[in-house]
Amino acid sequence: MSVMPEVGGRTPIAIDVEAGKSYWWCACGRSQTQPFCDGSHKVTEFRPVEWQAEKAEKIWFCACKRSGKRPMCDGSHKKLPPEASSATQAQ
Repeated sequence: MSVMPEVGGRTPIAIDVEAGKSYWWCACGRSQTQPFCDGSHKVTEFRPVEWQAEKAEKIWFCACKRSGKRPMCDGSHKKLPPEASSATQAQ
């Protein structure tokens, strides 16, 4: 059984990318600089994914870490279970 990454966010993150530039997408979900890697994966089995922009444009990066088109969003965040409310977590 494989380990699932943490959910880094519940909606995709729009980034204006630069042509020819490499971006390192966080695959573990632990990064504080979502959707990009900050090195937090070092205590996990996950590794960042390099993605290079072919042209300057707005790209929607996956934050939920469940996309089948990683690092791009494919709508998988819409299938995430609801978050537990603060009241439920306190019990």
